[in-house]
Amino acid sequence: MKPLLIYDGECGFCREWIARWRAITGDRVDYAPFQEAAGQFPEIPQERFAEAVQLREPDGRWSSGAEAVFRALSYAPRLGWASWLYRHIPGLAWLAERAYRWVASHRPALLRLTRWILGKRDVS
Repeated sequence: MKPLLIYDGECGFCREWIARWRAITGDRVDYAPFQEAAGQFPEIPQERFAEAVQLREPDGRWSSGAEAVFRALSYAPRLGWASWLYRHIPGLAWLAERAYRWVASHRPALLRLTRWILGKRDVS
């Protein structure tokens, strides 16, 4: 069983970044839109899936938002330290979660900015 990162499949910004993270994590992490995967996890309210990415790890642990991103990326080669940073650098978790919420509320503009700076990814 692999970690599963569940995201908003109707969000262009989300799909764009999932494509980037998928390239980084390779086959070490599975990805699924919540519109398809949420039914497998009735214990998680639908609103939680809609407001932030959710990571389900093989041991059953759930994380959400910025923590889920750090933990998912820690499965990538040479990024095992990502989750450690989130947990151990004072103030980083607080800052990362606030930044995540800000980004979530500005997704359309940040999608344009992402594509302008980094180019468009194939999100199919």
